[in-house]
Amino acid sequence: MKILHTADWHLGKKLDYFSRFDEQKEVMEEICQIADRENVDMVLVAGDLFDAFNPSTEAVDLLYKTLKLLTNNGLRPVIAIAGNHDSPGMIDAPDPLARECGIVMIGYPNSTVQKFDLPGFSIVKSVPGLIEIKLQQFDYPVRVLHTAYANEARLKEYLGEDKEQALNEVLAQHWQQTADEHCDTLGVNLMMAHLYMMKRGGEILEEPEGEKPIKIGNADMVFAEAVPSQIQYTALGHLHGYRNIGDEQKPIVYASSPLAYSFSEAGRQKYVALVEAAPDVPVKVNKLALRSGKQLVRKTFDDIDTAVKWLSENRNTLVELTIESETFLTASERKSLNKAHSGIIHLIPKVKNLNLENEELKTINLSQGIRDLFKDYFKTKNNGLEPNEEILKIFEELLKETN
Repeated sequence: MKILHTADWHLGKKLDYFSRFDEQKEVMEEICQIADRENVDMVLVAGDLFDAFNPSTEAVDLLYKTLKLLTNNGLRPVIAIAGNHDSPGMIDAPDPLARECGIVMIGYPNSTVQKFDLPGFSIVKSVPGLIEIKLQQFDYPVRVLHTAYANEARLKEYLGEDKEQALNEVLAQHWQQTADEHCDTLGVNLMMAHLYMMKRGGEILEEPEGEKPIKIGNADMVFAEAVPSQIQYTALGHLHGYRNIGDEQKPIVYASSPLAYSFSEAGRQKYVALVEAAPDVPVKVNKLALRSGKQLVRKTFDDIDTAVKWLSENRNTLVELTIESETFLTASERKSLNKAHSGIIHLIPKVKNLNLENEELKTINLSQGIRDLFKDYFKTKNNGLEPNEEILKIFEELLKETN
């Protein structure tokens, strides 16, 4: 059995003001092509389908079209759970129609999915937090232990969380009890969840820059040892880089986001995970590189002409650009940089040699004229650097507007 694992689509997400929607359409199409090319039997989407609780109409449209394409006309089950960026009610809302297409959408932890039959597969068992699926082409079932993102309120409501117990203990008990009752060696046993998980005693994994953090202190730690021994593969969502926090025998995998969504991910390759599984044997996992989308690049230059040349030669990128110079950038320099490249997201001027040696800034003489006051104020905020002619000109224009 072949299973495709992907997560953290964040449909509708922007990079500051810059829309990534065309890139998202492109990478969603690529994921669908991979599913067809590899002839996968099931798709797991481990949360953060959207970037916001109230996504745009175009983001919703792209999600539904992508999930439907992934089902291969209802022959391939697609299971998608809510992440911490998703509204669980919105993920659950299309369930009656989604089921007709072969899509299982799970908004809340410990949900009981309604059973249904389609020509390609059937959900033959459903209990809180687990479904068992029988695919037409296999003589054994596949079980999916599922936990959509659970904050404190949802844990209390759906898992009976006791505040005195750590999250790791609550989930470990729930998962183990469910696995003991429903996951034998006669079927493939999988788990999918959207949460922060790490190895006990291992390195603290960085949550994505700009991501809503879900690890707050040690009480919210979930450790890899909480995954039941019956589970052959665990599909995680939340962290945006590919990582196996389990081992080769029992992989526990963050598949990565399909696009780099912050400059802290600059240069990082993105993947989906292709899992080959059969009952009672270790799975095989291949990470498949995604090629769609613009590369995020951090560059630093100390010469405008060199920067313009590089920008002109690397237009299909999104750039965080730092310019180191002796003085502040002029308007004409900014214009030449922006003309060379339409994807400069951050332009960071870095002025060299601002530190004064053995000299303290003078106290500002408040009796002087407004222009001299501005010059002195500017110097106090910039370690003694004089405002250039362009800055003084802008100041003069502002004075005229206020008079």
